[in-house]
Amino acid sequence: MRIGEVADQAGVTVDTVRFYERVGVLPRPARSESGYRIYEPGTVDRIRLTRELQAIGFTLGDAVDALVAHDAGGATCESERWRLQAVLDRVDAKRAELDALRGRIVQAQEACAGGRCLLRRSSA
Repeated sequence: MRIGEVADQAGVTVDTVRFYERVGVLPRPARSESGYRIYEPGTVDRIRLTRELQAIGFTLGDAVDALVAHDAGGATCESERWRLQAVLDRVDAKRAELDALRGRIVQAQEACAGGRCLLRRSSA
């Protein structure tokens, strides 16, 4: 399968396929005599899996690490569950940050409504 076919079937651009090669999501493909990349049939599924992992909060580095573990042959749901927990922990930390930020914004609104607008400069 050539790069354009892979990109079309995976729903990404050709540049994304090339980028995924560079960062280790995809192994280097074989080349035809004329120099075209020739991809294995599982390439589209691997790209889709990477995109799904990113959609649930994995960084690209997290996704590559998970793929490497899978490629090594020892990855199971049990052995890899910690990766999901790490993503969940990041999401929970971000939620806590956003909740705190929301609280500060509400306080600023209340201060403004009470005549103590934080956005107005006081002249000294």
